[in-house]
Order: sequence, then structure tokens, then C-alpha cells
Amino acid sequence: MDRTGVLVETENGTVKETSLGVITAAAGQEVYALVLDDNPEDVKEKLSEYGVQTIVCIKAANVNFGNFPDLTAEAVAAAIKEYDLCALLGTASATGKDIFARTAAILDEPLVSDCVEVNIDERKVRKSHFSGKTFATLRVNGSVLLCTLRPNAVEPVKSAGKADVAEFTTDLTDPGLIKIIERKQGSSDTIDLTEAPIVITGGRAIENAENYKMLEECASLMGAAVGASRAAVDAGYAPHSMQVGQTGKTVSPKLYIACGVSGAVQHFAGMKTSKVIVAINEDKDAPIFAKCDYGIVGNIFEVVPRLTEELKQG
Repeated sequence: MDRTGVLVETENGTVKETSLGVITAAAGQEVYALVLDDNPEDVKEKLSEYGVQTIVCIKAANVNFGNFPDLTAEAVAAAIKEYDLCALLGTASATGKDIFARTAAILDEPLVSDCVEVNIDERKVRKSHFSGKTFATLRVNGSVLLCTLRPNAVEPVKSAGKADVAEFTTDLTDPGLIKIIERKQGSSDTIDLTEAPIVITGGRAIENAENYKMLEECASLMGAAVGASRAAVDAGYAPHSMQVGQTGKTVSPKLYIACGVSGAVQHFAGMKTSKVIVAINEDKDAPIFAKCDYGIVGNIFEVVPRLTEELKQG
């Protein structure tokens, strides 16, 4: 059985749900979970529940990996060689895309990013092309398969086991080309749009920025993130960081609720792989109704508050 590595992302000492999905994608392999700067005992129980056989705690003297992305990639590349990994999977998050691109350059290996499926034995991946109009299956040549998976593309499935812990310390003498000296983030209770299990998005019909509070209240009851269409962003109702679509962020939640979104192809490209799509729109002929699983013809200012009240009642 080949060894497959998974670059595990954590938040406040807890394994992200999106990383658990990536571990599930590696099922059937001997799975090595690579963790950075974390106490492996904090994540051992959770990773064991999903079938990880070995947890590799990567360390380097006097290096905070969170501040040095290029040194992080060097350490990851060294771990791949040390444990003779045939593949390394990760999440197509901002962190994952950054580290994997650097790691691929160091190893001089091909990288396939933002995939929705992976077959490690056959070294094949499946990913979206041409703004979501089609999916391509690609065979990857190279000694190491490097692949990032779209968040929530694979549903986490438990596979109980007992993980051993190994510590890998690498010598990094190069100070690195980049050092992160400051991070500016939104409020701490805001869910990352690209990793959220539920997304509720407002389109041009939201009318103004103030009305996004209606969506935020509803989202807070569902554990959802709030997004915006390009039309809403262009109108100044929401910042670009909230934009879902071809020129914004790509999301793949379990549930996507489109509120007053017309359903233009550019928007659909950013949420096509959502598991269930619900559309709310006054226009019964809106293109979004041809692309959703459930449609509600109605005014969002009537439907969303009613949904919020139902959620409050349990």
C-alpha cells in the first residue's frame, strides 16, 4: 500500500472540517497527516477517527511556519522525501494553494489545483473547466501526485483507527524570501466563505448594503457564510471579498441559497458544485431556476425573514 500525505489545516488547535474531507479522499491508502507547528496530541484523536495511520509533526528550529510560506513549502517538500510519499493532498484554500504551488516548484513536480475528485491509484483527478461548463479528467505524470481539493468537495467519512505520532525536524538555514509581518482579518465569528458548509448569497435584488443584515441574521442561525453576486458588488452593496463567481470566490457548500440572484453563467461557475441549490427570486423566468434543486418564486424580503423565524423556533 502506497503512502499518501495530507497537509492538515487547523484552526485554534482543531482540525478543519475541510481537511477531514481531504483525508476521506485518500481512503484506501496508508495516510500520513502532515501538521505544522501544532501539538500532535491536540489533533490525534480526531485524525484517528478518520483513518490516519501516522501523524507527522513537522518542525524547524526558530521558524514559525505561519509567517514564512516559502520555508513552510521547503519543510513540506523535505517531509515528502523523508517519508517517501507517492502523493500529497490538501485543501484548495488560500493557504493550501500557496503552499502547494511553492512545494511543486521546489520538487519540480506537476500540481493540479481545485479538484473535485481524485483517484490516487490511477493518478487521475477531476476538475472544472471553462467556467464550470464542463469537467475534465486528467492523468497526472510525475513521481509525486500533488493535488488540492475544493473545500467540501468530498464529504468526510469516519474510518476509525489509531494514529501513531512521528516528529520530523528539518534544518532550514535560508531565512526565506517572504515574511508575513501582519494579518488583517474580519470579525472572528465570520465563517470563511470558501470553506462554509452553507452559503446564503444576496444578488442585485438586495437593494442596498444595509439589507445584508437580513441575510446575516439568517446565516447566523444556520452556521452559514454570506456571499454576494457580482451585480451586488458592482452596485456597491457588498465588498469584493464576498463575491461568488468566476471573478470572485469558488464555493462548494452542502447547501447554497441564492437570494435575488439571476443565475448568470459567471455566477454559476463559482457555485456549480454545491450539493443542494435553493433559489429565491420574484422572476419565475430567472435563469437560476433552471439550475437549482429547489426554487421559490417570491420576494426575498418576505421569504428570508420567514425562514429566519422558522429557524429561531427550532
